Amino acid sequence: MARISDIIEKFIKQLIKENENRTIEIQRNELAKYFDCSPSQINYVLMTRFDYAQGYYIESQRGGGGYIRITELVFDKDQTLYHIITREIGNSITKNQASRLIAALLDRNMISLRESKIMQAAIEDAAIISPLNFKDQIRANILKHMLAALVK
Repeated sequence: MARISDIIEKFIKQLIKENENRTIEIQRNELAKYFDCSPSQINYVLMTRFDYAQGYYIESQRGGGGYIRITELVFDKDQTLYHIITREIGNSITKNQASRLIAALLDRNMISLRESKIMQAAIEDAAIISPLNFKDQIRANILKHMLAALVK
């Protein structure tokens, strides 16, 4: 069974895909009612699955008539990969963050399915033989070098 976060993410992405200008406006409380979850669950999905590195821009308007506007960004492949390498990954990245980043690159057709599988295999904890406290730094280095190879 899929987790509620995955279901909410797929629902939002489908709404964006169906909108020709790739922008949607949603109300957090209405979406929470629709999925029978708390608004904080919607916040979690928005914060972890719809950020700049994954190709989205979020605007939020608070208050009674408040809304959340989500826009899918259009990127030049090399420019985006350069930005991800230099700014988004940083010196350390967890396995979950790296997996979400790879999935976002695949969703945006910036990498192939084969490339995503190779990247996923390379960032697994089992592939990184190191003390636990260094795995995230090694993972970031591996991911940066793989993405840099795609830009060249």
